[in-house]
Amino acid sequence: MARGLSSTLSDRQAIWAFALGCIAVTIGVMMHLPMFLMGRMMHFRLAGMAMGWDMVAGMGLIIAGVGIAAYGLLPRNLADQRAAAETIEISAPEDAALGWPHWRLMLVLVVALIIDVMKPASLGFTIPGMVGEYAVSKATASLVPFAALIGTVTGSVLWGVIADIYGRKASILLSAVMFVGTSICGAMPSLAWNIGMCFMMGAAAGGMLPVTYALLAEMMPNRHRGWSLVLVGGLGAVGGYFAASGLSALLQPVFGWRILWLLNLPTGLTLVLLGGFIPESAKFLLARGRDAEARAVMARFGATAVRHDAPPPLPAGTVSHALTGAKLIGKLAALSTAAIAWGLVNFGLLLWLPADLVAKGYSMAVSSKLLAESALIAFPTVFVCALMYSRWSTKWSLVTMIGVTFLGLVGVLRLEFAGVGSPVLPVALLIVGSNGIIAILLPYAAESFPLRVRGRATGWVAACTKAGGVGAQALSITALVPSMGVVAGLIMVPTIAALGLCAWFGRETRGRDLRLLDEGVAG
Repeated sequence: MARGLSSTLSDRQAIWAFALGCIAVTIGVMMHLPMFLMGRMMHFRLAGMAMGWDMVAGMGLIIAGVGIAAYGLLPRNLADQRAAAETIEISAPEDAALGWPHWRLMLVLVVALIIDVMKPASLGFTIPGMVGEYAVSKATASLVPFAALIGTVTGSVLWGVIADIYGRKASILLSAVMFVGTSICGAMPSLAWNIGMCFMMGAAAGGMLPVTYALLAEMMPNRHRGWSLVLVGGLGAVGGYFAASGLSALLQPVFGWRILWLLNLPTGLTLVLLGGFIPESAKFLLARGRDAEARAVMARFGATAVRHDAPPPLPAGTVSHALTGAKLIGKLAALSTAAIAWGLVNFGLLLWLPADLVAKGYSMAVSSKLLAESALIAFPTVFVCALMYSRWSTKWSLVTMIGVTFLGLVGVLRLEFAGVGSPVLPVALLIVGSNGIIAILLPYAAESFPLRVRGRATGWVAACTKAGGVGAQALSITALVPSMGVVAGLIMVPTIAALGLCAWFGRETRGRDLRLLDEGVAG
């Protein structure tokens, strides 16, 4: 692992600067722990307590540490590297076999995504505690997840740029250092500080999924790429929600809601250590002129590199199936509607459920346990989803997951109006369906549009996943959130629309050459 980190940090500004930055951020976080421990006689309630000099100094250390770590990871001769990267394309042979390096990379990235997803998933389990401790309404407390969600939107843009500058692996390391710093949210004595820290947490988390997908796309053989993206994304999403709900059930009754933020310290440091097992991007190494290291990485993963000035031509004799006019607009509308529906479920309904269960008389421990059981039920279905995507149909896999989400909404609606029953099965269906949608949606979008609009279309669909969440949290802030039954009924509208639109405008992409989507006739 040490050798892996050393390879990543070679040809950077300074290996000592990254190490010093990590140490400074960790010490800065630990300087906040006395404040947290001072509240142990009041079940770790800190509202209204004055911030000491040690906390102020700790914040300074965290800010300085992140900056020093970022400087240490910054590559040398940046302009030459970015110019060279534009002419390099990395891909694995179509029929390359999966080896241990592929499986290990997938395992490491699943753990990284679990840690990443756990952060925003914890928001729903902290809201009831914030409402009670700060004596504010749920609408006011909803500024915390709203700020975190805005942070993820910012992070999605920011980390795409950072990954191009720093390389895939180094950007994950820098994100982990920021994770560590945001754990001080658990020691903040005012809601305003929580809002600010959660924005930073969202910014750190927002780019992990696209960076992970980009790294996998370079390393996985073409015929295994689709299902591996679905499997890693799905396991990360389900595992993150299970980790958040499970840790809430175990720790929150003892340490209060703040412990869920303080967990960013050990989990963030775990991400830093996992960096030793993540290979550096071969494209980044080639752009840096580190050809021998790039060849070693590509040999392990069966990948090849091509340098070109223009996209390769279509195979001779093939005819383009460019999606123009109504077909292109219809497909974009279908995937955008599915993305908005997913955002409403994931950043709305699932975040509101813990507080709703508490309002119905469940304790936070019991409600967390129920939601953890739902996530556990959903876990094995991720493998089914990946198998469906790779062996059955890309289009109908997405349609099926939208249908499962719709059934979960029906279950919540029935549970709300019947007034009795366990929420485990409806929530399990929601988790299965929503995680299946997000695991499939972006890979399917990338495979569904011609090259000339692929980046813009996929980026728009990704933005729509956040748009649904922003709309949901705007309802929370304005105190306009109706009962969970009404919420489920309202979300059914875009969900059933997405179901019909994807069934009508969706196209099968399994086993197809993506170049056939582009305009023109070969030869």
